[in-house]
Amino acid sequence: MSDDVDDRHGAFTLDELSDYLDADRTPARADIEGDPDAVAALERLQVLRRASRDLLDTEASADGDERWISSVLASIRTTAHAGRDIPVPDDDPAAHLVVTEGALRGLVRTLGDDLPGVVVRRTRFSGDVGVPGGAVDVDITVVATLEASVSDRAEALRAHVTAVLGAHAPFRIRSVVVRVADVVVGGTP
Repeated sequence: MSDDVDDRHGAFTLDELSDYLDADRTPARADIEGDPDAVAALERLQVLRRASRDLLDTEASADGDERWISSVLASIRTTAHAGRDIPVPDDDPAAHLVVTEGALRGLVRTLGDDLPGVVVRRTRFSGDVGVPGGAVDVDITVVATLEASVSDRAEALRAHVTAVLGAHAPFRIRSVVVRVADVVVGGTP
């Protein structure tokens, strides 16, 4: 994310903390859990998410004119950590179509979930992210178990992400790098 300025919470960006929270803070990361500013930001994010969920649950049972409240809250819940808007190329100059960075990070996380013994910890998009059809590098950080070849699973994830993002992302993929940040012996990552 070299092309935008990140607000830091301790040594970490909101995107990093949000990704960690998305993974239910597992595996535990001492670098984050030991940073008081990061822990405070994580707690605020959890409160925000819990409040959004509670409001959605309460309003979901409403009927009549109150249904629009649920749709607004659902939109807030979806975009609470959406990241940058990535423009979608369109022939109509009046059109302004975007996909959020958070939606694409969620897609990559889901693709990682398809591989046993792999958890996507972080996904970063860099390069011409703000240019419709621009060339973008995708950097994925994962945690893996030793139950199978770590390099084979990293390569399988790289190939799967390349194929799926190549078909669905509004940019041209220049590279996909999968970094194994941690290996867990026994259990799940």
